[in-house]
Amino acid sequence: MITLQEIIRSIEVLPTEDRDHLFEFLCQQRIQERRAEIAAHARELMQAVDAGTAKMGSVDDLIADLLGDDDESCLE
Repeated sequence: MITLQEIIRSIEVLPTEDRDHLFEFLCQQRIQERRAEIAAHARELMQAVDAGTAKMGSVDDLIADLLGDDDESCLE
């Protein structure tokens, strides 16, 4: 298996134009991966909404939930 350090050394000797293409390729790959992650989260959310298990509320409700407060008194 090739190590990350070996990959870096290989990239360093590439012509600038090739490095630019590689950079663009990696950026596009990451964008596609992130879109797939977002779509998967959206599907999970829609399933939770359909199942009635999704929590809904205001921003204050969210903050209280994250802080573990039941009465939201810290927000006043």
